[in-house]
Amino acid sequence: MDNGVGEIIIGNHTRIGLRNTIIGPVHIGNHVILAQNVVLSGLNHNYEDISLPIHLQGVSVAPIIIEDNAWIAANSIITAGVTIGKHAIVAGGSVVTKNVPPYTIVAGNPAKAIKRYQSESQKWIRI
Repeated sequence: MDNGVGEIIIGNHTRIGLRNTIIGPVHIGNHVILAQNVVLSGLNHNYEDISLPIHLQGVSVAPIIIEDNAWIAANSIITAGVTIGKHAIVAGGSVVTKNVPPYTIVAGNPAKAIKRYQSESQKWIRI
């Protein structure tokens, strides 16, 4: 696991796969699974003034929050400021740029909701 900037908090019984890059601020809950090659980056480079090189314009940070029992599949990217809700699943290779509600499966680039868990039927339902 690599980290270049902010604080990283990792909950109990969380599993972090091989070759993950986690750039804080990031808060990971309990019983979370991060598969291999996942990138979590709470950092962005500022680029407001086109007369200056990007590296001279500083950075901004926004925390990533991954709630309890979430699963982030291999080769996924979670961008700054995103919250992944409890029991949510991010499908492999997804790029998540917006919050994921609890009990939701997202997939794609950009990631979009494809299933939600319905407690009445106790099944994942395609949306």
